[in-house]
Amino acid sequence: MKTKILLIVLLSFCAVSASAQVKADKRNLTLKEWNVDAGTNQKVLDHQTIYNSKGKKVEEAEYDRKGLKWRKKYEYSPDGTLLRVLVYDSSNRLDNVRKFEYNELGHKKTEYIYDSKGKLKRCKLYEYSYAASGD
Repeated sequence: MKTKILLIVLLSFCAVSASAQVKADKRNLTLKEWNVDAGTNQKVLDHQTIYNSKGKKVEEAEYDRKGLKWRKKYEYSPDGTLLRVLVYDSSNRLDNVRKFEYNELGHKKTEYIYDSKGKLKRCKLYEYSYAASGD
């Protein structure tokens, strides 16, 4: 009987621990992706993504052998909605700013892309189509 209770408590603890680990998977995470040359085994940083304490992507950068290709910084509202993405060029100068509007379901509706001086360059419209369920 004591063994059964101990086993149940242990299994419950493992289930709770595994659940918490999945939820915290990207919290405070920095993910680096490396390209490795097959002949020399030389590593070259390819991509880096940084997540905050809430698991939201806050920065992303792409690299090549010469260094930085581009970098993006993500800004969120207090409720976690993506508000802006600031895009920087290979010289780490602001290239463009992307702002978003959302529909009543919380999905992106419109993305506005502004140049570094704040002039609207273009828009991207998002359209969502759901397939018939067949019920």
